[in-house]
Amino acid sequence: MLRSKAKWNMVQTDNPSSTMDESISLTPLTRQLLQQRGIVTQQDVQTFLHPDLNDLHDPMLMHDMNKAVERIREAIENQERILVFGDYDADGVSATAVMMETLREMGATVDYYIPNRFTEGYGPNEAAFQNAHAEGVSLIITVDTGIAANHEADVAKELGMDLIITDHHEVQEKMPDAFAIVHPKCSTDYPFQELAGVGVAFKLSHALLGDFPKHLLDLVVIGTIADLVPLKGENRVLASYGLKALSRSIRPGIQALKQVCSLNDEMTEEDIGFAIGPRLNAVGRLQDAYPAVELLLTDSDDEANQLAEYIQNLNKERQKVVSDIAKEAEAILDAQEDGLPSVIVVAKEGWNQGVLGIVASRLVNRYDRPTIVLTIDPENQTAKGSARSIDAFDLFTNCMEIRELFTHFGGHAQAAGMTLPQENVASLRQALCQKADEQLKPEDFRQVYTIDSTINIEDITLDTIEEVNQLSPFGMGNPKPLFMIDRQAPVEMRQIGSQLNHLKLKFRDGSTDLDAIGFGLGDLYEKMSPQSQLSVVGELSVNEWNGRSKPQVMMKDIRVDDWQLFDRRGNRKLQQTLESVQNQDALAVFFEPITEQDEWVTEQFDFIELLDEEMFEDMPEDHVDHLLIMDMPKDLSHLGEVVRKMKPNNIHACYRTDDTAFLKALPNRDHFKWFYGMLLKRKQFHLENEGPKLAQHKGWSMDSIEFISHVFFELEFVKIDNGLLTLNPNPSKKDLTESTLYQNKYEQLNVEQTLYFSSYQQLKTWFDEQLDRAAYAKEEVANGL
Repeated sequence: MLRSKAKWNMVQTDNPSSTMDESISLTPLTRQLLQQRGIVTQQDVQTFLHPDLNDLHDPMLMHDMNKAVERIREAIENQERILVFGDYDADGVSATAVMMETLREMGATVDYYIPNRFTEGYGPNEAAFQNAHAEGVSLIITVDTGIAANHEADVAKELGMDLIITDHHEVQEKMPDAFAIVHPKCSTDYPFQELAGVGVAFKLSHALLGDFPKHLLDLVVIGTIADLVPLKGENRVLASYGLKALSRSIRPGIQALKQVCSLNDEMTEEDIGFAIGPRLNAVGRLQDAYPAVELLLTDSDDEANQLAEYIQNLNKERQKVVSDIAKEAEAILDAQEDGLPSVIVVAKEGWNQGVLGIVASRLVNRYDRPTIVLTIDPENQTAKGSARSIDAFDLFTNCMEIRELFTHFGGHAQAAGMTLPQENVASLRQALCQKADEQLKPEDFRQVYTIDSTINIEDITLDTIEEVNQLSPFGMGNPKPLFMIDRQAPVEMRQIGSQLNHLKLKFRDGSTDLDAIGFGLGDLYEKMSPQSQLSVVGELSVNEWNGRSKPQVMMKDIRVDDWQLFDRRGNRKLQQTLESVQNQDALAVFFEPITEQDEWVTEQFDFIELLDEEMFEDMPEDHVDHLLIMDMPKDLSHLGEVVRKMKPNNIHACYRTDDTAFLKALPNRDHFKWFYGMLLKRKQFHLENEGPKLAQHKGWSMDSIEFISHVFFELEFVKIDNGLLTLNPNPSKKDLTESTLYQNKYEQLNVEQTLYFSSYQQLKTWFDEQLDRAAYAKEEVANGL
C-alpha cells in the first residue's frame, strides 16, 4: 500500500445545472471536460473553444479610464515629462514595456523607473518620486503596482505631480488619493476583474491609441501567463492570441529569448511559465530589472543577444541561490523537535530576498503548509520576505486580520510579500498558526489534485491529446486536465536522471505500450513493488523523439490501494535495500534467535522474537505499515498468525536459507518401506560403515538414510547403538506421521516450498489468504458471530 502524496478529488458532474445541451455537437471527452468547467451553453462553448478579439470589453468601461486618457494626451500635447513606474517581476516588466512602447508611439517624452527590490522594496516610494520631480516629471503612471501607495500618492500631490495608478492587486481598506485609478476591481461597470497588471496596461494602451494594439499582444501574453491570473474571460482571449503573436514575433528580444531557451517557433503557455517568465523574473530577483525591460524594447539584434545571454546567466545563478536557501530552510525545519507547525515561518540573516517567494513555493510543495520565508536585516532589525499558501488557507485575509504586525504587506489569497520588525516574527508565527489550527482540518494539509476523468491505456492516443489541447491555453482557472489510470501493473519501472530522482513506468494493454514519466518522483521507486497494481494521476502529453511522436503521461502522483509484497528473498544487500523503510512504521520479526549478523536490524527497526508458542500467544494485535520477515518459521501457522494480527500494508520477505530441505531428495514412503525390508533381511545395519555404499547403490543421500534411521528410532522400530541399527523385536504399530522428526522435516519442506521456492504470485496468494482470514474474522466479530 502506498498513500498518494496529494488528495485526489474526482470532478463531480451530477449538478443538473451543469448539464450541456445535447444538441451541441462534441465528442464525449470534450463534452465532459467542458461541463466540468461549467461551460454548457452553446454561446459559452463557442466563446471558450474559439476565443475572439471581439469578445474583449471596451476599455472605456473601466473606472477613471477616460480621465486617465485625457490627462496622458494632455501631457503628450504639452510635451510634459512622463514617468512609467513599473514592477520588477515578469508581469511588471512586460507591463512597463507595453506602456513605454505605447507612449513612444504617441510621441511622448517618457522614461521608466523600476525600483530595486533590495534597496527600495516593492511599489512606489517617496525617494523615487522626489527624484522624478527633481528631473521635471509632471505625470507618473504606475503599471502593475500602486494600489497600496497611499503615502506616495500624497507625496506626488504635494510635489505637484499627477499620479495615474494602473494595477490589479487586491484593493486595501484605504484608496490612494491619486489623479486617476485604473483598476478592474475598482470598476463596477467593467465586466471582467481578473486582468494581470500587463492586461490593465494593455487596456490603457488600447484606450490611448484608439485602435486595438495587436502589435502588443506578444508582450501582454507574457505577464498574463507568468503572473498566474485565471485564464478565462478576457485573459483567455489575450493569452490565446498572444501565444500566436509570440510565436511569430519579430522583436529581437523575443527572438533572443527563444534562442537561449531552446524554444520552438510554436509557443505554448508552458514555454512562458517554465522558460520565458522565470528568466525575466530572475533579473529583478538578483538586481535591477532594467535589462529585462530593455530586452523587450530593443530594436537591435546584437543588443538583444547580449541581454538574453546576460539574463540566461542570471537565471542560472538564481537557480543556485534558490537551491542553497531551500536546503538551509529545510535543515532548520527538519531539526525542529516539536514537528512542523501549521504555518511555517522561517527566517535567517543573509538570505537573498529576491528569491524567497520561490523558496516558499518549494517548501509548500514539500511540507504542504502555508509558508513564509524571511531574510533578517540585523542593522535595521527588520524581516522581509514572501509567502505562499495552500488552497485551504487564505493568506491575504488572515494576514490582514493581524495587519498591525507588518510594516508593509500586500498580495492575495495564495501569495504575499511583507516587511515587519524582527521582534514580530515570533508573534506572526504564533498568530498564523493559531488561525490555521482553528480553520484547517488534517486533510487540508495535503495538496489537492482535481481529476477530470479515468482513462484506459488504449484510449491515450495522439488524437485524444489533440482533442484535449482544444481547451488550451491552460493555467489558473482552466487547469490542464488530469487523468487517472486506475489499478494497472507496470511492465517496466526504473529511476532515471543523473541523480535518479525521476521515475519512468511502462504500461501495456494488449498491443498498446504507454510510457509514464514522473519528474521528482524517483523516491517512490523503492516504495512500490514491481508487481503492484498502481493508480496514476497525470497529464497527457506528446513525446517527440527522432521525428516520431507518441503519447505519454506526465505523472503527478501515484498510489497503491492494496497491500504490497516486496520480494527480497535471498537478497545479499538487504541492509542497503531496506534503507527506504527506515524512519517509517516498520516491525522486524524473527522466528530464530537473533545473531550478531542481525544486529543492524535491531539498531534500525523495532523488532520482536517469536521463539515459542507462549510468545505467539502474548503477541498483541496491532497494525504496522511495514512488516519485515527476517527468517522463516518452523510452522506456517506461526507466520499466518503474525500477519493476521499485524495486518501490514507492506510485507517484506527478507529471509534466505542455506540448508534447505526442499533442495534435498527427501525420502518418501517407498523409501521407508524398502529400508525396513532391508533391515528385516539383514537384521542389522551400520550407518557409518555401510551407509555410503547403500547411498551409492540406491542413489540416495546420506542425509536421507540418516533421516529414515532416526525416524524409525523415534517410532521405536529400531535401536541405535554407536551407529548400529537393529530391529526392535516387538515394535508398536505406528504411522510415520506420528514421528515428530518426520512431521518437523516435512513441515520444513512445506515452509520452504511455500515461502522460499514459490513464485512471486504464489507467495502473494498465500499472504492474501492470511489477510483475508484476518478480514473475515474481524467481520465475524463486528456482526456478533
